[in-house]
Amino acid sequence: MPAGVSWGQYMKFLTAAMLSMMAGSQLVHMYYKPLEDLNTYIEREMKNLKKHEETKSSTLDDFNVVQK
Repeated sequence: MPAGVSWGQYMKFLTAAMLSMMAGSQLVHMYYKPLEDLNTYIEREMKNLKKHEETKSSTLDDFNVVQK
């Protein structure tokens, strides 16, 4: 095993690291609730994207008029 560690120690560390990672992830989702307003966020970003595309296309139209 890496660095002269036995299989038993390696598996213990791997298990402890994985459990602590899962517990931390669960605590973050319980405390901060990052997915609670996901639908609202997606709708807002879609509106911003449409607005940006309209602005971009009107800017390109203006540019084409100036070039002609």
